Amino acid sequence: MRRVKLPPLEPETETESKVCDYPDCTESGVHRAPRSREDLNSHYWFCLDHARAYNASWDYFDGMSQEDIQAYQQSATTWHRPTWQMNTRDRGNQQTAFNDEFNVLNNHAEPEVLATRTRTVSAPMRRALEVLNLEPTASLQDVKSRYKTLAKRFHPDTNGGCRDSEEQLKIVNQAYTLLLTSGYQ
Repeated sequence: MRRVKLPPLEPETETESKVCDYPDCTESGVHRAPRSREDLNSHYWFCLDHARAYNASWDYFDGMSQEDIQAYQQSATTWHRPTWQMNTRDRGNQQTAFNDEFNVLNNHAEPEVLATRTRTVSAPMRRALEVLNLEPTASLQDVKSRYKTLAKRFHPDTNGGCRDSEEQLKIVNQAYTLLLTSGYQ
């Protein structure tokens, strides 16, 4: 591979020699501000005080109707790129549904479906759940709730500095930390 020697980069002197674009201002124009919404690459060059005043009064949506503003804001949620529905695709007259056999995308799963889901729990996670006196089917919210209850119960401040309760709290903390770091959900 051949190396090409590039000339050294010179510091930008373009902004240093500019005068503020505000009428009757002789300060150096080192802060740029866009000229219009349609041409964001064309700039005014202002001193700091006039840049602040210009930015305070400049409105990107000036001249747009309320419907245009709402359409722009809605389009901005997807970075102005087109999107399609994920659950169906139209192929002529045939509709094919997205197969979500584990019901991952459904936020409104029935309680009996949630109760029948099984979770693979490793031996260390099982011991941590036993410390918290929970079943492997317990949710993350159940784990957090039980930890909060046990932490209050075994905290040395609530037990007059009792060493036994302090040791229990350490065990509960270790179990809770293990469950969180192992990705229990």
